[in-house]
Amino acid sequence: MGLPRAGAEAWGMDIAIIGGGAAAVGLLDALAGAAQAQGSITVFEPSPDRWRGRPYGPDLDSVLVNVPPAIMSIRHGDPGHYSAWLGTRGEAYLDQRFGQPLVPRALYGEYLEHTAEKAVAELRERGQRVEVAAASVVGLARSAGRLTLHTEDGSRHVADQVALCVGSGRPHDHYGLEGTPGFVGDPYPLARTLDGMTPGSDVAVIGSGLTAVDVVVSLAARGHTGRISMVSRTGMLPHVWQRPRAHRPRHVTTERVKAHGEITLDWLARLLRAELADAGEDLDALLADLRAARTEDPVQRLRRQVEAVDAPEIGRRVLQETSHTVGPYAWRLLADHDKNRLRAHFRTATSLASPMVPVNAARLLRLFDSGQLDPVGGVNSIERRNGRFHVDAEGTTRTADLVINAVNPPPHAIPQAAVALVNSLVAKGLATPHPSGGVVPAAPRLHIVGDLAGDGPFITSGIPGVAAQGAAAARAILAPVT
Repeated sequence: MGLPRAGAEAWGMDIAIIGGGAAAVGLLDALAGAAQAQGSITVFEPSPDRWRGRPYGPDLDSVLVNVPPAIMSIRHGDPGHYSAWLGTRGEAYLDQRFGQPLVPRALYGEYLEHTAEKAVAELRERGQRVEVAAASVVGLARSAGRLTLHTEDGSRHVADQVALCVGSGRPHDHYGLEGTPGFVGDPYPLARTLDGMTPGSDVAVIGSGLTAVDVVVSLAARGHTGRISMVSRTGMLPHVWQRPRAHRPRHVTTERVKAHGEITLDWLARLLRAELADAGEDLDALLADLRAARTEDPVQRLRRQVEAVDAPEIGRRVLQETSHTVGPYAWRLLADHDKNRLRAHFRTATSLASPMVPVNAARLLRLFDSGQLDPVGGVNSIERRNGRFHVDAEGTTRTADLVINAVNPPPHAIPQAAVALVNSLVAKGLATPHPSGGVVPAAPRLHIVGDLAGDGPFITSGIPGVAAQGAAAARAILAPVT
């Protein structure tokens, strides 16, 4: 559950929040639910797209929120918060097969902005001083029992508590193409990337995840007529969301995991087996289907999943829901060897936990069937020679006029803009690098919200995970420092 919306004891301290995207919104909303007058909050965010972060800034209407509203609430413990804000506006974006509104990400960005501004207003009404500084924080150090922030322009700011909400990294340049004419290193916002692109040009999109799907459907929506290739090492497409059902997990629950204490992956599998058995389904059949994702023809698999959007089976639905609700709690209780077992299936797990919405799946299928779009797996290299890009893959070669990098950054990736800050944290002993990426706070006054948290799950956090982290950070910030 989240923090209570009223009645908390008064507190007085100076809080600094580094970053102004979704993670910061979740934290501010939680603080507004508990804070009384005294102290200050300063948010450091240099981007003009304040509160939206990289994913939810102004962009094309074809760039959709990829999940149903019920799991997009930024207020932890209140799953209806976003749906209530959306109201009747969602009717204009209803995906008939999915039975849910799938709005443009820019509209979801408005929700984040509204939530943040409302939280700020509530805090100010209670006498709290809240400021937003358009500055980048590049260093942090201890100072007489407090923490001193150093900004890029040479300014200093002293705080009692600091929360890092710096968001995720940008796509990695796996093929060393940065600076090459015709190469786009970061596709967002697609309104900028695709503006002025020659409609008949051949385009290679690096990646086959949700970002790559965004690029492809947006190209098609703008009337692109040239060949499009989705090129990647695995060739695996995201799974497809199925129409939500009323099933509530009885065995795979956060309460069950918390009560058990030490857990194993085999124990979680037994819970899932019981969950499916209650519905007359077989876990082994589901696992066999998931294993086939790496070898089955991606277009045929996509076709099967589009046809199964309304299928009654609950197996994938339960895994998708619980990966974001139960997963973060279970992950911290697993032994390292079980975590490594899961990491070995990272691509399949990501494809399942972050599916594409049916409307985009149907658009992709039409493009595949028309021959305009083709999947290319087993990519070894991409080079520009004689004015064109050459994609070398196992058993085939593709050429393209343009290459768009749509590789999703790995979990716990350090954003380029935060490298100096993270290096400072480690050098000053305020944080320690985690073996699987990211960092872990080494000081009680420092908190991390989002994927920079090195002890988090092996898949990228969705909004439910970020909201839960924001609420947890608020509780830790308001707790007495010993």
